[in-house]
Amino acid sequence: MSFEHIPVMLNEVLEALEARPDGVYCDGTLGGGGHSEALLEKSGGTATLYGIDRDPAAIAAAGERLRGYAGFHAIHGNFHDGKRLLEEAGAPKLDGVLLDLGVSSPQLDERERGFSYHEDAPLDMRMDTTQSLTAADVVNTYPEAELNRVLRDWGEERWAARIAKVICERRAQQPLRTTLDLVRAVDAAIPKAVRRREEGHPARRTFQAIRIEVNDELAPLDAALCDFVDCLAPGGRIAVITFHSLEDRLVKRCFQRLQNPCVCPPKAPVCTCGRKPQVKVLFGGAVKPTEEEVAENPRAHSAKLRVAEKREVF
Repeated sequence: MSFEHIPVMLNEVLEALEARPDGVYCDGTLGGGGHSEALLEKSGGTATLYGIDRDPAAIAAAGERLRGYAGFHAIHGNFHDGKRLLEEAGAPKLDGVLLDLGVSSPQLDERERGFSYHEDAPLDMRMDTTQSLTAADVVNTYPEAELNRVLRDWGEERWAARIAKVICERRAQQPLRTTLDLVRAVDAAIPKAVRRREEGHPARRTFQAIRIEVNDELAPLDAALCDFVDCLAPGGRIAVITFHSLEDRLVKRCFQRLQNPCVCPPKAPVCTCGRKPQVKVLFGGAVKPTEEEVAENPRAHSAKLRVAEKREVF
């Protein structure tokens, strides 16, 4: 697999993280290393950067791409375990962290990975190909009520109950083995009039939901963000790129809570809970890609970037 792709919101990331020659950074979602390479170049090639990715193919591709940078260290693992992985690697406090939460373009484009509803392929959807749980396992073994929950909560799919019912009916005849099997089940569950009226592919929310479930993308995210903030040196920044509303809301609420952690009653004359702000949210909230970038890279159209800076906590 080639991991050559266009890094999303690259200029905005470089502005946010302010790479410097003596800086220490972590790219928690390394992918093909595009963001990491730009950060290392911006630093003059002398910064230290730890790149984490759960996909062995990404680690191999980025390692080859960035082999000329002495300060680059590749780590195979999930960014949800970032704090532990960085401690095991002996990393000092960080000046910047980047998390690009989208599925990488090479993963989407490789048909055999089963991420795309446009290609017929095995129901896989694993970002880490060494893990056991696949999309086929979710589709064919989850009880109907659990499938409904996954589609409703992770895909915000209003036809979740009907889709779950149709999936269970079809798998009772024979297992759903390919992405086309799943697309056909979704088509059978959603009324034709609705499918004609709505924009986008009717299976997009179902595929999103099952991908999130397979890769456990959201449940550990809040704790991971807090861990990375803890890994930052005072003045260090964390930049997070999201691609759908569930991710963005979670990141927004986490940053807001870390910026305003006080739980005292609103009318209390003084704070007595003792909770101090850990970060300051920068750039007024979410930053979106420019129209020029979206025109060049349509996959950036739903991206949002949120940035927070670590404060001194006394």
